[in-house]
Amino acid sequence: MSRFVKNEDVAVTHFDWGSAGMRAAPPSTGCTAFVVLDVTLTAGNHHDFHRHPDQDEMIIVKSGRIVQWIEDTHEELGPGDSVYIDRDVVHGSFNEFDETAELQVILAPASGDGGYELVDVSGDEPWVSKR
Repeated sequence: MSRFVKNEDVAVTHFDWGSAGMRAAPPSTGCTAFVVLDVTLTAGNHHDFHRHPDQDEMIIVKSGRIVQWIEDTHEELGPGDSVYIDRDVVHGSFNEFDETAELQVILAPASGDGGYELVDVSGDEPWVSKR
């Protein structure tokens, strides 16, 4: 169902690394084509190595900076920079800086009850040794 999504309508979940707010996903809008999240990575924190087996992902840096890993490569990204990640590719976002990073994240297609699913590989080699 088409609708406006106001900032105060975004359900935000807090984690030890920051927060994620769902703008578009099956539970909030009924959208099954994609998921849109507002992600905050607080200074010195990260969303550790993981993969989305059935979803492509785009991460757009809105403010702050991150070091973005895609498998064995990494690059610093700042405001306006983005990264596209194919489904099932291991990646991680690391805020190694003194300021909060605000990200817009799009995953497609929506998957699972909440809209996205991930497999945490941060404890597995070679990922545990990368940082």
